[in-house]
Amino acid sequence: MHNFYHGVGGFSWIGILLIIAIVVIVYLLLRDSSYKKKSTNYTSKDPEDILKERLAKGEINLEEYRELKKELEEKD
Repeated sequence: MHNFYHGVGGFSWIGILLIIAIVVIVYLLLRDSSYKKKSTNYTSKDPEDILKERLAKGEINLEEYRELKKELEEKD
């Protein structure tokens, strides 16, 4: 009966479960932070690409596109 309470390597079963829970929590936190980094890189676009998308969606017309593109070129 004495070995039953000490578990593997002197740890109790509750201690082993606690270690597993900590490892899982750390893994989930690291996975979540790496996902956020990837998603922010995905959304960063060139302003000219955004203009092209707005033109394609019909949010702006060709004249507005040309004016805005000219303003972007002047800022560079």
